[in-house]
Amino acid sequence: MQQFVIPQFIDVEDKIIGPITTRQFIILLAVTIILFIAYKLFTFFYFLVFGIPVFGLGIVLAFIKVNGQPFHFFLLNLIQTMRRPKLRVWNKESTAEELRHYLKKEEVKIIPPRPVKERMAATKLTELSLIVNTGGVYKGE
Repeated sequence: MQQFVIPQFIDVEDKIIGPITTRQFIILLAVTIILFIAYKLFTFFYFLVFGIPVFGLGIVLAFIKVNGQPFHFFLLNLIQTMRRPKLRVWNKESTAEELRHYLKKEEVKIIPPRPVKERMAATKLTELSLIVNTGGVYKGE
């Protein structure tokens, strides 16, 4: 019989460079590219004004976890929660026709009782058992 290796710890991300995972490496690489482009385009003062928040956001997205999940999942859940209404109100107005329909008493249909078969008398039952026991030789009355 062939044996198979069952993967364990599938919720642990693969490490590629020391303690840095693939996701963290890609985020840091994207932040580095953005900062490099900003350094080439802006003066040093504007680079610092733009670069410090971008660098901070990149570090937070790469390394911070909230409730065991990466920060970008927390951020997405926060945005989805903010877009939903905080108060949900049922605002259905019933029409007069609907109210009349609800106020009508429905007629209760009486279901006739099922016919009950008469129970066999003991004499009839003994006669049937005698026919079965004799193999049909006894014909009954």
